[in-house]
Amino acid sequence: MKKVSLGSWAFAAGPYADNPVPFDQSARRIAEAGYDAIEVGSYGHVTLDRYPAKESRAEVKRMLDDLGLERSGYGCDQRAFDPTVLGNKEKYLELFARNLELCNDLAIQHVRVDTGAQPNRYRGDDEYESAKGAVTEIFHAAAQQAQDAGIAMSWEFEPGFIFNKPSEILEIHEKVDHPNFSLMFDTSHAYMCAVVGSRQRGKKETLPGGAEELLDKLEGKIGALHLIDSGGSLHNNDTSTHDPFGTGCIDFKALAPKLLKIPNLDYWTIDMCFWPAAWDLVDAQLAYVRKLIEGAESSQSPPATPPDATPLTTTPPPADEAAAEEPSTAE
Repeated sequence: MKKVSLGSWAFAAGPYADNPVPFDQSARRIAEAGYDAIEVGSYGHVTLDRYPAKESRAEVKRMLDDLGLERSGYGCDQRAFDPTVLGNKEKYLELFARNLELCNDLAIQHVRVDTGAQPNRYRGDDEYESAKGAVTEIFHAAAQQAQDAGIAMSWEFEPGFIFNKPSEILEIHEKVDHPNFSLMFDTSHAYMCAVVGSRQRGKKETLPGGAEELLDKLEGKIGALHLIDSGGSLHNNDTSTHDPFGTGCIDFKALAPKLLKIPNLDYWTIDMCFWPAAWDLVDAQLAYVRKLIEGAESSQSPPATPPDATPLTTTPPPADEAAAEEPSTAE
């Protein structure tokens, strides 16, 4: 069965931002609920400034190991150097190298990046395409950096950041063109990008088959998964609202078998970012996803006996024939 993780930023962002739940308390809550892993967030939790030395990181690693929590990934903070500006490349990669070192110190094997800029930052076509070129060049270099460090890298597309049309998502992946660069498929973001077409530049682009069709188009390109529902709205008119399972519009029963077919994906990470009651929903969301995985796995398992099969009947051969066919054990 797939392992289930929970993003720690659920208790440090949005309504928790003014008074984040400390990382150790968040980790303990996740472990006690029975999760297999934690996805470590930089926002309000594990940052380079807060844990600058290997000694302090070793304490975090020891704490997570003692709790029995694997690490599904790290949402690193690269906001200081916008990757849509090519002039930021050197500083972006220097900061990224430090984040990769932190990942290795915490035994984290996957890192998430984003495009950083608001969707409406660039008005003109030329500057928009220039920004796209900068992102793909910097992401390519970062993917190589991550590969050299033994860490997989994924880009999380979303309506809150630039390049969020289905065709742009595919284009970015194609142009980065690196074996260590993949896409993070967040079900809420996928719904808002493919069904609602939120915060897209120019003419809105949606897909008739919604999130499921987008998932099909991204076959072979996905390296990480975030799960949560969507009611089709934005949080503070910025990025996707992450609604609890069963309260939104996503048909997870139909989507789950397709998600299960994504290769080399060990963790299904629940993302309750910005949800006010996230702390109280930790157990219920885990139960939902475990049941979802169980149902998807059972639907893909072949039945023990073909449904229309007729039991075979055989007639034993005559005794003398059977004796003739039985191999001799005489020496």
